[in-house]
Amino acid sequence: MLYGRAGEQAAIEALLAAARDGRSGSLVVRGEAGIGKSALLDWAAEAADGLRVLSVTGIEAEADLAFGGLVQLLWPIQDRLTTLPAPQAEALRAVLDSGRTGGQDRFVSGLAVLTLLADVAEDGPVLCLIDDAQWLDRTTADALLFAARRLAADRVAMLFGARDTGFPAPDLPELRPARLDAADARRLLAERGLAPPSPSQVFEESAGNPLALLEFAAAQQEPHVAAGPLPVADRVLAGFRAQISALPSRTRLMMLIAAAEGRGHLPTLLGAAEALGVDLTDLEPAETARLLDVTPTTVTFRHPLIGTAAYQGAVLARRVTVHQALAESTSDADCRVRHLAAATTAPDERIAAEIERSAERARARTAFTAAAGLYRQAAQLTVETGAQAARLRKAAELAFAAGHGQLAAELVRQAEPVTDDTKARAGLAQVRAVVEFERGDCRAAARLLVEHAQSAEPADAVAMARTGARYAWFSGDREAVHAANDALNGTDPLIRGMAALVTDDFAAGLPLLAEFVKRAPNSDPARTYSAMILGDDTATRELASAEVARCRRDGLIGVLPQVLQDLAGAQVSAGLHRDAAASVAEAVRISRDTGSHRRLPRLDAVMARVAAIEGDERRCQELSEMTPDAGGAASVAALALLDLGLGRYKSTLDRMATVRRGPLGYTTVVLMAAADELEAAVRLGDPGRAETPFQRFEAWATAGGQPWAEAVAARCRAMLGDDESQYLRALDLHSTGERPFERARTELLYGEWLRRAKRRSDARVPLRSAMKIFSRLHAKPWTERASIELEATGDSGPATEPAAANPLDRLTPQELQVVRLAADGGTSREIAAQLFLSPRTVEHHLYRAFPKLGVRSRRELARLDLRQVQ
Repeated sequence: MLYGRAGEQAAIEALLAAARDGRSGSLVVRGEAGIGKSALLDWAAEAADGLRVLSVTGIEAEADLAFGGLVQLLWPIQDRLTTLPAPQAEALRAVLDSGRTGGQDRFVSGLAVLTLLADVAEDGPVLCLIDDAQWLDRTTADALLFAARRLAADRVAMLFGARDTGFPAPDLPELRPARLDAADARRLLAERGLAPPSPSQVFEESAGNPLALLEFAAAQQEPHVAAGPLPVADRVLAGFRAQISALPSRTRLMMLIAAAEGRGHLPTLLGAAEALGVDLTDLEPAETARLLDVTPTTVTFRHPLIGTAAYQGAVLARRVTVHQALAESTSDADCRVRHLAAATTAPDERIAAEIERSAERARARTAFTAAAGLYRQAAQLTVETGAQAARLRKAAELAFAAGHGQLAAELVRQAEPVTDDTKARAGLAQVRAVVEFERGDCRAAARLLVEHAQSAEPADAVAMARTGARYAWFSGDREAVHAANDALNGTDPLIRGMAALVTDDFAAGLPLLAEFVKRAPNSDPARTYSAMILGDDTATRELASAEVARCRRDGLIGVLPQVLQDLAGAQVSAGLHRDAAASVAEAVRISRDTGSHRRLPRLDAVMARVAAIEGDERRCQELSEMTPDAGGAASVAALALLDLGLGRYKSTLDRMATVRRGPLGYTTVVLMAAADELEAAVRLGDPGRAETPFQRFEAWATAGGQPWAEAVAARCRAMLGDDESQYLRALDLHSTGERPFERARTELLYGEWLRRAKRRSDARVPLRSAMKIFSRLHAKPWTERASIELEATGDSGPATEPAAANPLDRLTPQELQVVRLAADGGTSREIAAQLFLSPRTVEHHLYRAFPKLGVRSRRELARLDLRQVQ
């Protein structure tokens, strides 16, 4: 019977009811030790009629053991691994078998947990109970949180119990159990048969904490520790220490062995006990005092605070002896390492090497947080300073890979003073650079890499210089781009090309980048951003699409947001705005689910251009806020385009003049905006104001040879020279089909020119084409402008030509992705594997999409044209 928990029980019952009805959900029961979190989870298990219950309890001693929590949770359902996509199945086999490897993406295990739970839920709703989540190993916690955020229509309920610290779970709903009032406290004491001499004082001392209430009342005296500044949990802990100190010394030793072992694993515990001259009979006084329970297989403390009290109450020498005995008695290599580390108080290379081997096993299973902690422990026990620095570097690399940038930076700071080796310091600089980049300081990251590239290992030097040049390029650091080129003595064509471009030497720089894109290996990520710098939309789209497909195939969810961002930018250029929205929406979801929140402003910058084209001023401004570095230049360019569409020509010029004078003036996005500046200047009657940016753009377009860019340059020449031949040349170049928005703008300007030349009949053809494209792109201000021009020609048609209804416009971005894959014949499982969803969630999206598209089955869906140009 629970007292004072009606509201909490109702919230949990709602969670269970939703799972029965086919809707997933999660809830974190959070509060101090003893407030009743475990009691609520136990009640949930009893109330879970019709649900399969899977449970795991975090163990403080196992907080650094790779995947210890997931092994507990998934062991009963490991037979279902054969149903998972191959990368996910391999990831979970590595979780359950420490001898296997699990790939390179730490998020695959979370994705696999999501798929596995959804698969089990096909047989009936599932309840996952995760108690003491603050003691889960970090890799387990990350996997469970990832699954909790992405479960949707899968009949899975996830209920966590956690203390106030140690288990950050942003975006998950929380439930905080209330403190008991006096009436409920009296009922609880009566149910337990406790009648303390001064119940009011016991209640006051317990502060409504159920555990404290029962422990203080059971003492049949004043609480062991007087009321004061200590939290209630600390006073309860002191009470447990007092109880333990009154037990026989052999009992205290046996309790210490159990607390140090942590898992309650009886064979290991008994082996250590035998070595120390005690046995199970010595636990009888503790059992009698209801401090712990002994079964044929385990020893379990009644509350985790009792184990903490037993361990903390022992002197260091006794704890060291116990850990030594446990290290010798366990058959688990990683548990042995844990005890060896706890028993070692001075540097010892033999122990350090054994810990390093354990770290490598964890790293191979993608348990990067655990591996980082083990490498840090190994470094602390390392005698030789060079080896110590190397282990600290590995710890830092793994900490960063696990998403702990601050810890990675701290580990680098620890390593730098212990080595003078230039190659080692270059390796440390690589870690510091990626940390600075993730923090948003691209300039600092670039300079770190460039500064140390020459002293790095030859295998690392080129990669460091290239990455440094890329960071420098997108942060507006021309000097660092040149320094990267100098670091390799001008031998790398990619960096040499970038160095030429930052000084506007387009004739030298662009061919170098084009050759690099053509000849670099398919696996080289630099190909995509080089194609973006070139303005080669087709190559960018093809390269990004191929990389997205590879990430989906191999389960590389951690790097997918960046690739989707690249693809979305190319889709916007191609006029595929709905596709771009779907790509960005997926990247945003993954970024949030994986904790990569710093990427969100860059994704916003992609969609800011769409909002600008559509004339959505409020949305464009919202998306353009707080966008860093080159993304900031893209946002300014989007706002300038918005102003141009809305007829605010001076604002267009002022915005672009500011960004052009800044450090990012050489970037492709600023160069391409020159056409907007020129149109604004011409419409203001001051074309000279945009002469310089246009000349740069024209030189860039000529050197690059991209048809769409040459078309835009010809359009600008036509505006400046009142030259029809340039308009016709531009339209001929536009025939490649790239950048439909730019084609429509050319047609609009040419139509305006023809109307002014009294050739109204001729003007109608390009104006109608422009209006059709603008309408399809939902470019409202541009559609209206084309409509007005068309009316001025005396066109007898409607003022605005309605675009054919596009059924895709009725779908959400994720529905769009799902229906396209389904129309191509993908099964729900295949689609789920590609989109990192569960099959039931895929079915849910199809169920919602079918009525919007006017179909009732996949067969009818396959007949629709879902690839139409947008």
